[in-house]
Amino acid sequence: MIKSSNGSESNLMVLFMSICFPAPYSLGAQLYGSGCRFTLYAPDQDCVHLLLWHQGHQPQRLAMREYKRGYWTKEVADVVAGQDYSFEISHNGQTWCVADPYAQAVTGPLSYQPPYTPSQSTLLARCQVVDHAPFDWQGVSSPQRPMCDTVIFETHVKGLTQQHPDVEPAEKGRYLGLISPAMLAFYQQHHINCLQLLPITACLPEPHLLSQQKTNYWGYNPYVWMAPDPRYAEKDAVNELKTAIRELHRHDIEVILDVVFNHTAEGGDGGPILHFKAIDQAMYLQDNQQLRNYTGCGNTLDLRHPAALKLVLDTLRMWATHYHVDGFRFDLAATVGRDGEAFHPHSAFFHAIAQDPILSTVKLIAEPWDIGPNGYQLGQFPANWAECNDKIRDTTRSVWRGDPGKLQDFATRLMGSRDFFSASHWPDHLPINYVTYHDGFTLQDMVSYAKRHNHANGENNRDGHGDNRSANYGIEGPTDDPTIMAVREQQKRNMIASILFSLGTPHILTADLISHSQQGNNNAYCQDNPTSWLNWQTKDHAWSNWFATMIARRNAIVPRFIDALSGTQRHLNQIAWRHSNGDPIQDHQWPNLQTFSCQITLGAHHSNAGQSTLIAINSSDTAQALRLPSDHQWRIVCDTATDETTVTAPEAFQCLAAKSFLVCIDSDWL
Repeated sequence: MIKSSNGSESNLMVLFMSICFPAPYSLGAQLYGSGCRFTLYAPDQDCVHLLLWHQGHQPQRLAMREYKRGYWTKEVADVVAGQDYSFEISHNGQTWCVADPYAQAVTGPLSYQPPYTPSQSTLLARCQVVDHAPFDWQGVSSPQRPMCDTVIFETHVKGLTQQHPDVEPAEKGRYLGLISPAMLAFYQQHHINCLQLLPITACLPEPHLLSQQKTNYWGYNPYVWMAPDPRYAEKDAVNELKTAIRELHRHDIEVILDVVFNHTAEGGDGGPILHFKAIDQAMYLQDNQQLRNYTGCGNTLDLRHPAALKLVLDTLRMWATHYHVDGFRFDLAATVGRDGEAFHPHSAFFHAIAQDPILSTVKLIAEPWDIGPNGYQLGQFPANWAECNDKIRDTTRSVWRGDPGKLQDFATRLMGSRDFFSASHWPDHLPINYVTYHDGFTLQDMVSYAKRHNHANGENNRDGHGDNRSANYGIEGPTDDPTIMAVREQQKRNMIASILFSLGTPHILTADLISHSQQGNNNAYCQDNPTSWLNWQTKDHAWSNWFATMIARRNAIVPRFIDALSGTQRHLNQIAWRHSNGDPIQDHQWPNLQTFSCQITLGAHHSNAGQSTLIAINSSDTAQALRLPSDHQWRIVCDTATDETTVTAPEAFQCLAAKSFLVCIDSDWL
């Protein structure tokens, strides 16, 4: 504590000093009253220089001092937001420029010509000082929507609007395109309340892609985690992204970021020297001095390492506080929970998130696997996490394709996959239910291709999922055959209804709203072209309207049943499983079933006590007569046998069409 002239402790002076001079352990570029403090954690270095770049001039080269073991710092007067900088270090006898891992903006080109060299690093590694204070949020706050009321729409910033005819040219494929009038109208029409953006942090293409003049379109090769990718901005990525999020919030739409903390763009031993390999290789898991590769990308970040853990937590807090994002989807999230080779749901990372006053309040979604030992961890994440549920994806595809013996498992998936996600932890620990994701077939391709067609990726069609559980229904690819087209449309309705009306949080590929096709490419990660850019000219209005109506009905129906089946009240409701003739299903009958109905009735504890919903499935190729319970006045709100959306009253024996999914409610409470 600083002493005043009379010997008393001066809290005022301490406060003044903390405002004017950032703490030395605040890494990155920290502006203060008259300049900027640059701090880099680089314990592997004996000497670090700060480079300040000025257009058309040689950089100003300033020696940094080691404030404490591994912490290098330099205060520079008169530096303001917008200043370009990088760090100069030595590695294996060569001088390199490296990026600041804490940089909040980058200005260097996010590309290079392999092999990466020290001379190229002087351009690539350039970062920029950022001041977040001037941005005006205009009093707009986050919707803070419960997870059970959320429908997630997975979206690529560029692909969404690059070909949209009604988006201004300057906004196509950019952050501001997300909030163009055409897109805001689209969100409203389809009841979109949450966008999950594929990675938007600065990334680099892998060397093999650069050698083929391709790019990592999806963005899953992270370079600088705190910097928004400038390729999606017209001028200023920081402020344009903030503007997009503010206006999405103004329209009651949340934003979730897909984040990648399992590896970095430095790749394996032969990859480029970007930062960590030179400043602190201990951030990587080691095995006889070889980088461990639990991701398939060449290296694995070690969150047992204090510097790595701090960087990830600081990054998440930065996005939550400075950009007001509503949550994060963690790519290959089993990696962030590893303690060496073993995954632990009580790892330091999970505990740090749980006790953090900011991060514990946002949406947390895990992709619950990686390719390391025991990498499949579905259902094993902490109770405050949701998880991507591949079980419902695979089972839904199998059931509607006609694979035998899948209906019992399908019933489990419809009821929230409680074999993996105990309802005692609902609504906090919910499955994220999906049938399509960015990595795989689009919905249109699921019903149009029996095999993947990935030749354009340059890997001889060896990449991408092999087990797609898809079908073409007679012809591989597009067709004008009306019979095949009708079957495909019904199968699309079946799969989407299965996701929307199952218990959990639906995840929808935005491309599926307009039936976008990738021509059978189920791994279009390097296709920054019309293969991935949504084709708005082919939008089917009948399909789009049906989809939008079903989303609205899901939002009115499913959350109240999730609520009733959550926590201690989950056993107080009635669930009845029946054959189509109304008889109860016996356990031994499940393996051979092709049809069933499930009726859920809310118990007396619930505010809507006595209300029921009924879901009926016919996976066979012939129609069945469905006997509806006579103690309710039923209304059909979804019948995938048709694209009609009118709410109708069924007959006592309702025709359950072949390959169809039916949803009824017992009153007019939509």
